[in-house]
Amino acid sequence: MYVHGINGISGVRTWIARLVDRADRELCIDQDEWAYRLGWTVKRTGFGARYYHNPLFDLQKAERIYSGDVENVLA
Repeated sequence: MYVHGINGISGVRTWIARLVDRADRELCIDQDEWAYRLGWTVKRTGFGARYYHNPLFDLQKAERIYSGDVENVLA
């Protein structure tokens, strides 16, 4: 069966993948936008799953290492 705009099985797979990607982005758009406004990085880890990272934590860890406070580096 030929569907207009979709060529075979690979076209159907591509169409479904794009549909799932769009649904995932729509589901998390508010949280992602909030994180981007704060300057955080966003890593997509699965459907509806995100890893949000505040780069400020990296700076604080670097400051503790630089200051010689080695015992509290992992805190």
